[in-house]
Amino acid sequence: MEYNKNKDIEGGFYMNNNSNKSKNWLNIDGKTIIVTGGNSGIGLHIVNELKENGANVVVADMNVETGKKDGVYNIKTNVTSIDSINAMVFETVKEYGKIDVLVNNAGINLPRLLVDVYSDEKKYEINEDSFNKITSVNQKGIVFVTQAVVRDMLAKKVKGVIINISSESGMEGSVGQSLYSATKGAVNSYTRSWAKELGKFGIKVVAIAPGINEKTGLTTPAYNEALAYTRNINVDQLDTGYEKSIPLGRVGKLDELAYLVTFLSSEKSNYITGTVINITGGKSRG
Repeated sequence: MEYNKNKDIEGGFYMNNNSNKSKNWLNIDGKTIIVTGGNSGIGLHIVNELKENGANVVVADMNVETGKKDGVYNIKTNVTSIDSINAMVFETVKEYGKIDVLVNNAGINLPRLLVDVYSDEKKYEINEDSFNKITSVNQKGIVFVTQAVVRDMLAKKVKGVIINISSESGMEGSVGQSLYSATKGAVNSYTRSWAKELGKFGIKVVAIAPGINEKTGLTTPAYNEALAYTRNINVDQLDTGYEKSIPLGRVGKLDELAYLVTFLSSEKSNYITGTVINITGGKSRG
């Protein structure tokens, strides 16, 4: 459909197919946005979309070398180390002056049963090591990265945004993924509590909870084996039945998650805080 530019302006709105103008409607040009775990998977899609919209994107990830590359600033970061977190925030501020948005995307998942009822080996049963690994990244990481960023926002009186990547499982639970689900439930609670603490300073805190999505490229055969074992099914049964379980009849696209994060990074979402946004195609209750 073609639009008459003058007519549209007179009518109070303007639409066309100019990609530059359509990309700029969110007005995040020049905003400094940190994405933890932004070197791959969902994080990489978020980084690319933010970059396309003109943001100064900082990738805080274990699997990068510090420096500028492909239009983003990479900082090698271990989110379980407070010293590494503080160094990342210092480097970001030195480079860009302030931080406008933090996307807490870094996370891990290790499928484990509370009690392994299928074997005496207990290979996929929760133990202290798996508990510590998941909580260190998914909870400790989000707490102390957010703390360091918010300290700088408060010092500079930045009305910033914290976006936490949660999960449908944090609200619904998930067979074989109770540790992961619990950490995402904690993310939801942090989101609501921090929004109440920081709202008076103009800082928004929001989470998004993805459901079943297209493959990220990070899912390994070992992960699939573990998840299938905890559900007492074959690996080839893991990806079946989505059309029936998801009302929209398909899995989510990673770019769709990135679009939501980009919107929440903008001033167009100024009145959204203290909530977890369900992005699951209708599969979960939200």
